[in-house]
Amino acid sequence: MIKQFVSVVLGLAVVLPGLTGCNMASKRRAAEIVPEQPREAVTVFGPQGERVAWGVLLETARQADVVVIGETHGHPLGLAAAASLWDDLLAAEPGSALLLEFFERDQQVALDDYLSGITDEDAFREAAGRSEGNYPAGHARMVGAAKAAGRPVYAANAPRRYVRKTSAAGYETLEALGEEQRRLFVVPDALVEGKYRDDFFELMGGSGHGESGEGGAMPPEMLEKIYRSQQLWDSTMADSVVRALGAGHRPVALVVGRFHSDFDGGTVQFIERRRPGVRVCTISMVESDAPALDGEDTGRADFVVHIGPGPEPH
Repeated sequence: MIKQFVSVVLGLAVVLPGLTGCNMASKRRAAEIVPEQPREAVTVFGPQGERVAWGVLLETARQADVVVIGETHGHPLGLAAAASLWDDLLAAEPGSALLLEFFERDQQVALDDYLSGITDEDAFREAAGRSEGNYPAGHARMVGAAKAAGRPVYAANAPRRYVRKTSAAGYETLEALGEEQRRLFVVPDALVEGKYRDDFFELMGGSGHGESGEGGAMPPEMLEKIYRSQQLWDSTMADSVVRALGAGHRPVALVVGRFHSDFDGGTVQFIERRRPGVRVCTISMVESDAPALDGEDTGRADFVVHIGPGPEPH
């Protein structure tokens, strides 16, 4: 992560907590109605839990090689804030590139045809299988901004049909496929252990360390299979980032679900493993309107952004 030079950026900007947030009532409204100025409707916290101005976040992102934006899926204000940060990076860094977890590598041609003007938006959405459910306004705004600026957008993820072929024992089925198929995913050289794995197994309902699956818990072999699928996503997205860097783009902004990046998540670890010395700035969009950072969020990312509670269920 990029904590080693966040402190330098903090010294270049005045911290103005009163300008980075809004009151709780307006944040609750923001869960349903995105304000015209998303940058002013969120509260940004720096690496030590201090409230910082949006400009500090932007300046740090500008200095990074990789900006990983960990979103809370479907949160309108969070998506709008992420799109605003991408707008700012486009304006400040003409060499930037966008990578999205939500597009799979075999959809790259559909993206490129749209970005280059071969197809219009309707044809693009049809070719890429986009709908309101899987292509929210924030993502559409990011892609549209990249198109207007002439910047590339990478379909970062592995196609699900390959992900499903992982097994609890390994990736033998995938490794036996042909060269053109294997271009669409990257098998991990080694699985990520430690907190990321432990948190994943806890989230999925078991520890994955030999439990019998009694009491309704998921069987260990199924947990292991799902974790290997998760790691195939992490590994492929990291490889997409490294490829974008290799093509000369900087910074590259990867938008993912925040579990992949929180607390040096699997995607971040694979990026740093494959590109030693790379400067990664992580951002986590958290559903909260609290005026201070919770203890459990300490170390979650270089910047934690409170985006207010999620929309009320309908």
